[in-house]
Amino acid sequence: MMKKKSISASKTSLVLFLCQMISALDVPLDLLQPPTITQQSPKDYIVDPRENIVIQCEAKGKPPPSFSWTRNGTHFDIDKDAQVTMKPNSGTLVINIMNGGKAEAYEGVYQCTARNERGAAISNNIVIRPSRSPLWTKEKLEPNQVREGDSLVLHCRPPVGLPPPIIFWMDNAFQRLPQSERVSQGLNGDLYFSNVQPEDTREDYICYARFNHTQTIQQKQPISVKVFSTRPVTERQPVLLTPAGSTSTKVELRGNVLLLECIAAGLPTPVIRWIKEGGELPANRTFFENFKKTLKIIDVSEADSGNYKCIARNTLGSAHHVISVTVKAAPYWITAPRNLVLSPGEDGTLICRANGNPKPSISWLANGVPIAIAPEDPSRKVDGDTIIFSHVQERSSAVYQCNASNEYGYLLANAFVNVLAEPPRILTPTNKLYQVIADSPALLDCAYFGSPKPEIEWFKGVKGSILRGSEYIFHDNGTLEIPVAQKDSTGTYTCVARNKLGKIQNEVQLEIKDPTVIIKQPEYKVIQRYGQVSFECIIKHDSTLLPTIIWLKDNNELPDDERFLVGKDNLTIMNITDKDDGTYTCIVNTTLDSVSASAVLTVVAAPPTPAIIYARPNPPFDLELTGQLERSVELSWIPGDENNSPITNFVIEYEDGLHEPGVWHYQTEVPGTQTTVQLKLSPYVNYSFRVIAVNEIGRSQPSEPSEQYLTKSANPDENPSNVQGIGSEPDNLVITWESLKGFQSNGPGLQYKVSWRQKDVDDEWTSVIVANVSKYIVSGTPTFVPYEIKVQALNDLGYAPEPSEVTGHSGEDLPMVAPGNVQVHVINSTLAKVHWDPVPLKTVRGHLQGYKVYYWKVQSLSRRSRRHVEKKILTFRGNKTFGMLPGLEPYSTYKLNVRVANGKGEGPASPDKVFRTPEGVPSSPSFLKITNPTLDSLTLEWGSPTHPNGVLTSYTLKFQPINNTHELGPLVEIRIPANESSLILKNLNYSTRYKFYFNAQTSVGSGNQITEEAVTIMDEAGILHPAVGAGKVQPLYPRIRNVTTAAAETYANISWEYEGPDHAHFYVEYGVAGSKEDWKKEIVNGSRSFFVLKGLTPGTAYKVRVGAEGLSGFRSSEDVFETGPAMASRQVDIATQGWFIGLMCAVALLILILLIVCFIRRNKGGKYPVKEKEDAHADPEIQPMKEDDGTFGEYSDAEDHKPLKKGSRTPSDRTVKKEDSDDSLVDYGEGVNGQFNEDGSFIGQYSGKKEKEPAEGNESSEAPSPVNAMNSFV
Repeated sequence: MMKKKSISASKTSLVLFLCQMISALDVPLDLLQPPTITQQSPKDYIVDPRENIVIQCEAKGKPPPSFSWTRNGTHFDIDKDAQVTMKPNSGTLVINIMNGGKAEAYEGVYQCTARNERGAAISNNIVIRPSRSPLWTKEKLEPNQVREGDSLVLHCRPPVGLPPPIIFWMDNAFQRLPQSERVSQGLNGDLYFSNVQPEDTREDYICYARFNHTQTIQQKQPISVKVFSTRPVTERQPVLLTPAGSTSTKVELRGNVLLLECIAAGLPTPVIRWIKEGGELPANRTFFENFKKTLKIIDVSEADSGNYKCIARNTLGSAHHVISVTVKAAPYWITAPRNLVLSPGEDGTLICRANGNPKPSISWLANGVPIAIAPEDPSRKVDGDTIIFSHVQERSSAVYQCNASNEYGYLLANAFVNVLAEPPRILTPTNKLYQVIADSPALLDCAYFGSPKPEIEWFKGVKGSILRGSEYIFHDNGTLEIPVAQKDSTGTYTCVARNKLGKIQNEVQLEIKDPTVIIKQPEYKVIQRYGQVSFECIIKHDSTLLPTIIWLKDNNELPDDERFLVGKDNLTIMNITDKDDGTYTCIVNTTLDSVSASAVLTVVAAPPTPAIIYARPNPPFDLELTGQLERSVELSWIPGDENNSPITNFVIEYEDGLHEPGVWHYQTEVPGTQTTVQLKLSPYVNYSFRVIAVNEIGRSQPSEPSEQYLTKSANPDENPSNVQGIGSEPDNLVITWESLKGFQSNGPGLQYKVSWRQKDVDDEWTSVIVANVSKYIVSGTPTFVPYEIKVQALNDLGYAPEPSEVTGHSGEDLPMVAPGNVQVHVINSTLAKVHWDPVPLKTVRGHLQGYKVYYWKVQSLSRRSRRHVEKKILTFRGNKTFGMLPGLEPYSTYKLNVRVANGKGEGPASPDKVFRTPEGVPSSPSFLKITNPTLDSLTLEWGSPTHPNGVLTSYTLKFQPINNTHELGPLVEIRIPANESSLILKNLNYSTRYKFYFNAQTSVGSGNQITEEAVTIMDEAGILHPAVGAGKVQPLYPRIRNVTTAAAETYANISWEYEGPDHAHFYVEYGVAGSKEDWKKEIVNGSRSFFVLKGLTPGTAYKVRVGAEGLSGFRSSEDVFETGPAMASRQVDIATQGWFIGLMCAVALLILILLIVCFIRRNKGGKYPVKEKEDAHADPEIQPMKEDDGTFGEYSDAEDHKPLKKGSRTPSDRTVKKEDSDDSLVDYGEGVNGQFNEDGSFIGQYSGKKEKEPAEGNESSEAPSPVNAMNSFV
């Protein structure tokens, strides 16, 4: 059970020393040399906008260099900016932000140049950006209502900050929300529920964003989640919530941390597993986080490129996603250029080699200028990444910069060429002493400089022979290494440096010390509880070294406990307890080495001992009052039994039988060793006292009360506190105070003297005496003037001391004047700045609360329509004269006015100021439909953006083919005029799937795009299918078309037409319109051509499409429908009721019978063409029922008697064209008014009309419906 280890300090020193070795020589600062940048700010420098900006640039050189700066590529003249200073003897800039400067004004790219007569060194491009922590955008968050077992995503969408914020979720009690395999936060900050449970119901899911740079935390509005329990809960196989689709790509840079994420929905909760296709995950660099939903690989390299697959699995199945990772690389050094010191006539090279992905380009500069345009040097030749110098002269001295760059970054290195002629000099101190433990390496330093570079030789002794052989190692920087130093290595060593200009030598001393050894180590011990143990640690060490011994328990410091006794060479532990169990280590340190040894202590149970009963003390007794005085008395008592736990203190309480009988108050407390106390008393109080004893177990019961003691009356000692004067009306002053307690009255007849006078106006005080109140109202005062106020207590014996004065104000009135000179400066399409002149303070007539800006949108310039918009109000506290108006709508006309506010209210408004916001980028087009597929063409139809935010200039259509492996082909881009709403794409490939990307543009830029997919058909002609009987011809390429929807509150009827092989198995896919969530899939039983989607959310727009299994995965084009809002009751159209239709049929039949009877009777009376006359004068409002499809004959007005065409479908924009109809039930029910049973039968009222909320102004649309005509017929 023992462990021992030894560490040699000299070995550690060797590692550190060798890591610092460089082959180039450091030029002493007393010699001429070009500048060298020694310190600079980082390339990407994010600064705190509230603090001064310090941009570092330090350099050394001889003569000392001068400094200059560029900003955004041009010279930065700091003398012309009073906020910018440069530190003395330095190039560091200090920008004074705390004295009125604005950090945003100094955003840019800075570069420092350090220059002297031998050259110029430059810093990196330092990009200065102030940190930003913007406010959260206001959102209207609807409650999330979900069924138990369903998945859920709560979106955070934090504001974009610089640097990006850290996201976390908490409740309204600021407690972190628990996370698990079922509930976890994604990398984007969203909160994902693989499946929801009833305990997830709460109203305080709050997303927080912490901006570390500015030390601020912002929160999103709370999100409400309500889980509806259903029985039984349907289990679901895994479906990935993120990332979307089956494959994705990610690019990461070499050296960074690669984070891959997969979060899945499902019930039971899926478990995530990660693999790398065709390879293994790197063992030492791979970590799993967030319950294995996140794969983390640190310090990635190009070898980590490849396909990473995440697999989500539960008992019902699995889902997977493949992420294709490509590791690129910013430039990194292979060989960075190093300073070159040459003597006149010598040759040398500067080498600059870097790698990256893509491979970086190398460029050279001389003294900060591209080498191609720098002054020529005949001794210099540039060969790609190498500069060759031949026969250099003193004028060849310069600083060269190598820049290696690719699309992911750059590297910049300065390296000087310094031409000097200097004899050798040794920089190591003479007779420096080196001490080394025997059998350890010894490093003897000989730092030197000279030009030409000196040769170094080592000798043992002052005049010994030169050192050679394998037992010595000679380093380029002059250091002599003895790998295994022995006792006979002790002595003097001489270092000699020589070049053609001279020679110099230096001596150093080496001493070899004996190692430290633990000759008696601590041993394993087993000790009974409450016993004693001792560990020994006896050592042997070099007599010239002073050892120190440290003891550790479980690799930590010993407990701060007097039971642990540390001796010279032992550790003793007294009265051992179970917590003393563990490993004890003895560490011996000297200045040169360290050794250690460990042993384990095991504590076992001790024999049982009788238990001691501890309890709270008994109450004190025999209380006695002595030495009664007007303001004090002495109380004594006898303690009760302490019950095996010493009494620590006594608590004394008192009762005021005159003012608060039965209520006990804390008086004081004394140590447990004291049984008397002198108590301070107040006048006019009838005192009783009691005592409570306290020990470690608790408090005793109170003692019996002492005898009563009534103190004499006296004047009040104090006056009321918290005196204030605040007017409630423009012509009064309300004086309030906190009344004295009963025991503070010091006598009977407590009253208050209230005094006031107008400040700086009245000399005399006005006073009034009141009793049993804490408020007095002074009427008839001027509006908002200052008053001096004081309130003094008095009783039957006299007054309290003179009170202090406070200043109050009479009542406020509304401000009299509106702010003037209101100006608006529009900053961008959503932000404006408003300025105004402050009003004179005397017109405020109250405490200035600030200024309120009322602003509202008058109209949108893109639609030229008006609508009533509620005014918005921004309040700017204090005497501010400007403010920012955020959240404006682009390309709109606004009005605003400004008002001053005080404690009473607001003053008059300034005249309305009109301003306009410029254009912005539009929203995405409202829809994109792809119809009429042929062999080589598709028809595209679209709707203009809901929010144009300006004048549309054009549309951009991009599309590309998708092959059977979901790979994308070449991208084609087409510009379309803004006034177009459809396009026929021709010359496409047959039987090919295309993906389309579509967006709109204004003069400002492009808006968000929407996407859609469609397929050209294989063949327009039908062929005879082997399974089809004679005479039945079906198209070669199956098709699903005419997808129609009829929606109610929580479900919708989907129907379609199918052309293709028999016995197709259909499925319906649907999702929330505009959402990035995966499509939800429902299987259709049998080969029916309709399906009812259930469990939909009322008032929600959905997208839907239909497909067939096993037929090349073809699908119909998307359709969009919207469920109706939840309603308590519905108005039922009588025309749709079965009883009414039956009644009308009976009436029609009765009329028909009557007509037949009349016809027979007329035939009996004479022959004339009754039928022809009746046909010629047929009632135009009656149409027979069609026998072929069972529908009513359509009604048409007097202008057009053509029947509605059959076979069309409802367009996806939810309107029904007059010339189109369809045989499906959607003809007679749509939107919120159409309802269906679960088998698809129609039970709602007929209506083809749906009111849409106008996007702007009074615009609206109404879809005509054949049902309205039907109602007219009835």
